[in-house]
This record gives sequence, C-alpha cells and structure tokens, in this order.
Amino acid sequence: MNPLNSQSDSPPDNQLKNEAGPSDYTDLSNRQHAILLASILIVALCGIAYELIIGTISSYLLGNSVYQFSLTIGFFMFAMGVGSYLSKLLDDQLIRNFISVEIAISLVGGICSLLLFMAFPFVRALYDTVMYSLILIIGALVGMEIPILTTILSKKHSTRDSIANVMSLDYIGALIGAVSFPLLLLPQLGLVRSSFAIGLVNILTALVNIYFFRHQLKSPRLLGGIALLIFVMLVSFTVAGTRLTSFAEKHLYFDQVIYTKQTAYQRIVVTRSTTTREKRLYIDGHIQFSSRDEYRYHEALVHPVMSHPGPRKNILILGGGDGLAAREILKYDDVESIHLVDIDPEMTKISREFPTLSILNQRSLENEKLTIFHQDAFNFINQAGILYDKVIIDMPDPHNEAINKLYSREFYTMIKKRMAPNAAIVSQSSSPFFTRKTYWCISETMQHIFGEILNYHTTVPAFGLWGFNLASNDGVISDLLPINVPTRYLTDKKLKASMIFGKDIEQVDTAVNSIMEPKLYQFYIEDLQT
Repeated sequence: MNPLNSQSDSPPDNQLKNEAGPSDYTDLSNRQHAILLASILIVALCGIAYELIIGTISSYLLGNSVYQFSLTIGFFMFAMGVGSYLSKLLDDQLIRNFISVEIAISLVGGICSLLLFMAFPFVRALYDTVMYSLILIIGALVGMEIPILTTILSKKHSTRDSIANVMSLDYIGALIGAVSFPLLLLPQLGLVRSSFAIGLVNILTALVNIYFFRHQLKSPRLLGGIALLIFVMLVSFTVAGTRLTSFAEKHLYFDQVIYTKQTAYQRIVVTRSTTTREKRLYIDGHIQFSSRDEYRYHEALVHPVMSHPGPRKNILILGGGDGLAAREILKYDDVESIHLVDIDPEMTKISREFPTLSILNQRSLENEKLTIFHQDAFNFINQAGILYDKVIIDMPDPHNEAINKLYSREFYTMIKKRMAPNAAIVSQSSSPFFTRKTYWCISETMQHIFGEILNYHTTVPAFGLWGFNLASNDGVISDLLPINVPTRYLTDKKLKASMIFGKDIEQVDTAVNSIMEPKLYQFYIEDLQT
C-alpha cells in the first residue's frame, strides 16, 4: 500500500518511528504532508513580520529608517544563513527539532517588541545589544526551519520537487507577512501586541504539529506542555496588550501617558506632567510640541508670513494636524478659507475630540473656514486646484527618506505653481544650532526655487533654538513684517532680532536637496551624530 494515499493521520504501528532511532519519514500521510507545507508558509510569514517589527521599532526610537531597516534585514539574512548551517549539527529527529525551533521562536519573537521598548531608556549600548541579539537569535532559528522541513519533505518526493515546493511557499508566506504588517497588524494591534500575535501564530503551528505527529515523537506530552505554557503566556500578554504597551511607554517618557493611538501612519502619544500639568504630543517618539511653550513656535511660524505684503484670503497648511497653526491664522479676519493637508485622519480627529488638544487649539479644526484634506502633501500639491496666498509648511523634521521629499526642490517647484503671483511661503526648518546643515540646506533649496530668502529663528524651551525660512513667489522678500494681531510672545522687535545669526549658527555651504539626491536626509543624520 502506498502511504501517500493513506488517509490516516499516523502510519501503522509496525511502521512507527520514534526518537529511539532515526526516522526516514517515508510514511507520512497526506494530511501530515499538508501540515508541513502549511508550516513552511507560516514560518516565512512570521519571519518577515519579526523583521519588520524590529526594524520599525528601531526606526521609531533611533530614527534613520533606511539605516535601521538595512541593518535589520542584513543581519537577519546573515543569521538565517548561520541557522541553515547549524541545522546540519542537529540529530535525525527532524519533526522534534522543527517543533522545538517553533517553540523557541514563539517565545523570543513574541516578546521581542516588549524587550526593545524596555531596553531603550537605558544606555544605547544595552538597546543595541538587545536588538542585535534578537535579530541574530530569531534569524538563526528561522534559518534552521527551512532545511529541516526540506529534508523531511524530500523523503517522500524528489529533492528537486521538495525544494521547489518549499521555496515557493516560503516566498508566498513572506509576501503575506510583508503586506499584513502595514495593513493589518500595525494599525490594528500596534507594535507590542503585533509581536505577541505573531508569537501566537508560531506556537499554534507548534501545537498543530505536535498533535499530528504525536506518534513520531517520543515525548509529545512534554513538548505539548511547554507549548501550551507559552501559548497561555502569549494569550495573556495579548489580552493585556494595552496595559503592557502603556507599561513599556512609561519607560520612554518622563511624564504620565494620557493618550496613545497607533494609526496606519504613526504612533501618537500625549503625555502630562504630574507636577506642572504640562502636556506634550509625540509622534513616533519625536516630540511635536509642549503646551507650555508651543505658542512661541506657532507664532513664529505663522505671523511673519501672514504679515508679509499681499492678500491672505486663501491659506494652505501642509501638516499642522494639531490645529495650532490654524488657531493663529484664524486671528486674521480677512482670511476666507484655510486648507489643511494632513495624511493621518486620526491626528485631526484627536485634535478635534481629545479635550487636551481641542482646548489648546481653541477648536480651530471645527471652524467653518477650515477644510481638512487627508492626503499625502506631495500628492495633494501636485494636483490642479486654487492658488494660495500664503503657504505654511508645518511638517516634521526630515528624519526619514519619506519626509525628505517634502523639503525637496521638486516639492517646492510644485508648491510654487499653486501659489498666487505675490504669495508668500514659510517652512519650519529644524534647528540652526542642533541641525545646522539641515537648516541651511532647506534654506538653500528654497532659495533655488523662490529666489530671495528670509531666514530667522526663535527659542522654544522644549526644543531649543528653532529656525524658519520665508520666501515669496515673486522673489521679493521684505524684512518689515509688522505683527498686528494679539500674540503672547512675538513682537516686531523680537522678529527683527530673530533675523540675526551668531557665529555658531551662521550659514554654511550645503547642496540643494532633491528627491533623486536626498542630501537633506544625509545632512540630518550627520547633524545628529555630531
């Protein structure tokens, strides 16, 4: 009788092999064969998901996403190669070895995000040690699995067919994992619970294999007991995911976390000081503002460009989903419409509905003059539409290659086409002190498109010295910008003084930033390392 045609989950007793001696696995049933093929797909799915989780966390915490993902992928692939080699050193009990590896991956991978968040507040060396250890351990374990499964499957079919089946399912699983992470796991579960969920997939795979191959295992109860223990632990962690995430985030922020939201685009966190009642907004671990001094930043961002000669009926804000720039713009009675472009609908939603933010922005996002567009700013500005009198760029610093394009000559060229003939534009441009080359690169790039540039800066205690660049569509810029609306900080005299740069922040030579040659992103990384 051909065992491939048998419908039994286990072979006859006289054909059973156990750990007392090696098994040739030629007696696998159709169902057992299918279980192994499905396991290959799951192995690849989980492996790519762990890569993406570790790379994303490191990008959030350390910045420089290209660098972090490159290192994560590179070391993970290297570790997989090491694991494939080490699989040769294992004994012939292939089913047991595969299940043992799955159990180990579920444990280490399942808690990887929690370990990274817990390690970050301490010295950088500790975080790096934990990160690289996780990459190497998980990568090596994943690398062991494919040779083990290929060897088992080759006992029933030719090596050529077995390799073809294994590799095709491996690539399909990688695709599913890569697509599921940004579309399902990250927005629905967040980083911490995503790793728990993927760990659960691994341990469930181990449990299914233990059940269907129990007759090939010498100690199925022992393996099953260990797997069930880890399964219960990961289920508990997943159920308590919100609390564990909050626990991990407490180690990232000095203040009490009062709001967290993982969106499809970013992680939003709001904190409150227990002593001063100061509130802070963080996006992907980067502070966006402090309620104690945000008015300094937003007054310096908005009022100089609004005071520049020319009409101010139609205003465009790129970014600014917190509504604070809109609050300042609404002080001008002659403003007729404000278009605010922020890609993340959750950001504008909490700015309208979360009292901490809605009170701070004076409910500006509910004003009838304001229209919100949840689009990528690059794509929005590249469409036909009305011409704007004032353009305010309130984007995050260029800490990754995706944001770099929003400070490029291509982007400014598209904006110029959407500006009225005598319109003015202003951009937040990072710190001329902490990121000096970054600041002057933005200035150089804007000057390349608009001509004359007005550079100025202000002090924001939560950030330090902060810089801005102002230009006009006709290439003529005035440094006489009278402030004629109520402010808490900015005055005509203060604005005039902000145009003076000391020796340690004066202009340095930089290149023009473009999408094809992202010089700004490189400058930003260099600035942070000096």
